[in-house]
Amino acid sequence: MTDLFRSTRRTFLKTSSLIVAGTGLGWAEAPSDALDPSTLTPFVDPLPIPRVLTPSGKRANPEHHGEQLPFYRVSMREISQKVHRDLPATRMWSFEDSFPGPTLEVQSGQGAIVEWANALPIRHFLPIDHTLHGAEKSVPEVRSVIHLHGGRTPPDSDGYPENWVVPGKSQNCFYPAKQDAALLFYHDHTMGINRLNIYAGMQGLFIVRDPLEASLNLPSGKYEIPMLICDRMLRKDGQLSYPVSEHPDRPWVPEVFGNAMLVNGKLLPYHEVEPRKYRLRIMNGSNARFYRFSLENKKPLSVIGDDQGLLSAPVTVQKIPLAPAERTDLVVDFSDMAGTHVKLISDSFDILEFRVSAKAAGDASPLPSTLRPPLRLDPATAVTTRRLTLDERMDDIQRSMGMLLNNTPWHMPITEKPTLGTTEIWELVNLTDDSHPIHLHLVRFQILDRRRFDQFEYQTKGTLRYTGAAIPPESHEAGWKDTVRADPAMVTRIIIPFEGYAGRYVWHCHILEHEDNEMMRPFEVLAAPEKA
Repeated sequence: MTDLFRSTRRTFLKTSSLIVAGTGLGWAEAPSDALDPSTLTPFVDPLPIPRVLTPSGKRANPEHHGEQLPFYRVSMREISQKVHRDLPATRMWSFEDSFPGPTLEVQSGQGAIVEWANALPIRHFLPIDHTLHGAEKSVPEVRSVIHLHGGRTPPDSDGYPENWVVPGKSQNCFYPAKQDAALLFYHDHTMGINRLNIYAGMQGLFIVRDPLEASLNLPSGKYEIPMLICDRMLRKDGQLSYPVSEHPDRPWVPEVFGNAMLVNGKLLPYHEVEPRKYRLRIMNGSNARFYRFSLENKKPLSVIGDDQGLLSAPVTVQKIPLAPAERTDLVVDFSDMAGTHVKLISDSFDILEFRVSAKAAGDASPLPSTLRPPLRLDPATAVTTRRLTLDERMDDIQRSMGMLLNNTPWHMPITEKPTLGTTEIWELVNLTDDSHPIHLHLVRFQILDRRRFDQFEYQTKGTLRYTGAAIPPESHEAGWKDTVRADPAMVTRIIIPFEGYAGRYVWHCHILEHEDNEMMRPFEVLAAPEKA
């Protein structure tokens, strides 16, 4: 796991609550009125569990006429929510009446139709950088378009960043859910202000379930705990603070880190559990922060799934790393912790306290040794290999101006055009000093390997010279993924079956400040040619 923390900048930020943003010229300190979370009494608020939304009706399935699907109408709106007992309510933008928004649950293959209604104010309360592409002063200040992250979704329902709607308008999306059981999430994806909308609170969980998962006797009901974990910078009055650069006309900063770790919208909550097995379904909802989750008492964690569902078999770890947008599916056995309190931590940060009751519990069933049939894609099945760089551009004073994929701005012609039904290998050549979580819409993929290379030689001569052996994916990331950590000075290879739909999608870095400043590109899945 050493490469996860190789970036000097990110390593520093993981252990400092006084630093909140990279500005290109250095690091911005926390504002003078920043909250010091250590002054608050910890573990006084119970962990909220987002409510599972009930359908409000039925709508026709656009792919199967005559079939009716569950229909949901979800409003985006401004809310006030207390994140801690001793703080005033925080102004947020979210879905319905809470942050995170309500959870949507669907059965695999049955799907749903969702109307995302924009009921937000017409003015933003976070600092817009109008120099960013798509956020010019000529476009409305408040816009939204919702993406189902990890969903195999038709292109007109995928949340293309330029297909936003303004307050008073709605976006209708069809989610077929023709995919394995997995923890997905929905969030804003608006060009140029995505980082602000999500920081304000515009995200929630989406769970796909299937018969295979149901047959495994995994912890369920109250023993299954979904957790959206994110960091935010809070002021002493409990309000969100989003840092800006030293340039008033260019407030964008490359990365944002908060002083408050929120779990389902609460700061330092507790959760009462029984001395038995629990399933923890964790999603990293931070703009830029990477986590390494573990139990304070160093008890092992059983990893049973990642981004796109179950692994082939459980994997035992003591720490689980999670980049922005990655998910992990853990089983924790509290049976030998009866009568104790144990914290979920990430390095130096306390996240959540579990309070284990003293009463005996009746769950002694072992985890299944096999979760789903193993399937590793053969690289020989790939029809092509694409070499794509992760780049950082600078201005004449070496102020970071933004990130790029394959050294190509967003608005340039599409260069990646895979054919539906084929498999490709993408080599992600990281020429920056950061780890980047790279997400591809529509598809799931597998990590082949990571390999160190000579950055200087590549940048000066254009030749790729490896300086180390290929490193296979770690056991906890050997399943199906939709977001991959591409480490600095490494080539990360992924193998991708392009399945589902033809049309235009995007791939991007899921550090949201990078995504909003050109580290995103469209790709187009071409329809397979008709057979003669």
